[in-house]
Amino acid sequence: MEEVNEQQLYAVDRLEQSKRVILLAKEEMPAARKKIEKQLKKDPNGAKDWYQTLRSHQACLLAALEDCRLSLPDLAAAALGLGKAVAKFQLSTPDYSRLCDTLSAFVKGMPDTGDKTASAAIIGRLMNHVRMGFYPTDPDHVKLITKGIEFPDGVTTNLLDPCCGDGIALRLMATGNNCYAYGVELDERRAEEAQTRLHRVAIGSYFSARISHEAFHALFLNPPYLSVLGKNGQTGRDEKRFLVNSFSHLMVGGLLVYIIPYYRLTADIARILCDNFERLSVYKFCGTEFQRFRQVAVLGIHKPRDNGSKEVPGLLRQVQDADKIPELTQLPEKSYPLPAHPEKVPIFKGAVFNVPELARQLAASDSFKKLSDSFKKLLEQSPLDSKEKRPPLPLTVGQVGLIGGSGLINGLMPCDSPHIIKGRIVKEQLTDSHVTSTDALTGKPLVTEITETQTNKMVFHILTAAGFKALA
Repeated sequence: MEEVNEQQLYAVDRLEQSKRVILLAKEEMPAARKKIEKQLKKDPNGAKDWYQTLRSHQACLLAALEDCRLSLPDLAAAALGLGKAVAKFQLSTPDYSRLCDTLSAFVKGMPDTGDKTASAAIIGRLMNHVRMGFYPTDPDHVKLITKGIEFPDGVTTNLLDPCCGDGIALRLMATGNNCYAYGVELDERRAEEAQTRLHRVAIGSYFSARISHEAFHALFLNPPYLSVLGKNGQTGRDEKRFLVNSFSHLMVGGLLVYIIPYYRLTADIARILCDNFERLSVYKFCGTEFQRFRQVAVLGIHKPRDNGSKEVPGLLRQVQDADKIPELTQLPEKSYPLPAHPEKVPIFKGAVFNVPELARQLAASDSFKKLSDSFKKLLEQSPLDSKEKRPPLPLTVGQVGLIGGSGLINGLMPCDSPHIIKGRIVKEQLTDSHVTSTDALTGKPLVTEITETQTNKMVFHILTAAGFKALA
């Protein structure tokens, strides 16, 4: 019974998230639509980015409504109908007021999550879907973070996002900065989208992926930050697990951008950060974005591990009072330089078989290149093979039969009298009788030897303008 109660608390947290996503979509979708109108006049490429952002808000809204449909029996029909309407909603519509009013009415009809009305079965389904949750970083805040990074001239840097979603955030960071963008995404549909924006994408759980250590110049980490139930029934924190497992991919001197709610920066996470990073600073998201999700960006430079217990109180003081945390607009430009030396990423494999990624790996393999060159030489045609060839002497009847039986002269024969010819082999059985002994007085046969012989007969069917002919 105690375990079910923990699951209920967990599901309530998930439902509360769905409510926040719906409210966020109500605010952000009309704002993004206005941004598109402004960008179309100034920067068409910027308008495309905002349109992708608008689509991602629509996808998040649909996911939240689906969660509500599964967990709220009284509103299941309304959630289903609203989800269909949102899916068909034309994003190019200039007026979003009707959509926003409908979303507000739906949220008002949602029950208080404190009543724990969700059934245990529905809670189980919510737990299956929670890891698929997709809450992309706002593009404006990604741009503010990027302004604080100094990318080295003439060096191609490697960026990694272990929770890349549809790849928009990392694409914005990489654009114009001579970067290779690597992402990992659990949801296959979003991973397919990310592959159109990032250089390489590993599909499947990050924790099942194989990725080179100390090969990346920057780690952009915006993990799920819900408490999750482990197999042993104990609760864990995804944002801590992602941090512990992912910073090993950073080279010494590489930059960590860690996005979590400020109240989730607890003493245990602060100790991990202080043991492994220096020049740690915290900046909160701006305006309504911070008011809704309370997110901050923690930036730090990867260092060799040491005892950072003395720095923990100072880091915790930075997030004690939300009002005193500086906004990302105050992050100095180019205040965090990336290492100025290139690095290869020899290992980057996801848990799910990925055909485009496999093609890239094979193309980069020296062994495969050598094998490919050998195959090319083997299959390469000589100049004589490309020319039309005629036999030096007329074909014999036997040769014509072999060619016809093999099917090589089936079809249209272009000549002075065009015709269609088809050859085939017919099996025939011949019976022959031979008298070996006769009666001396009467002359009648006494012994007759019968011989059966099987033969193959070549038959040509020819269709001409004058009619059909069969030649044997």
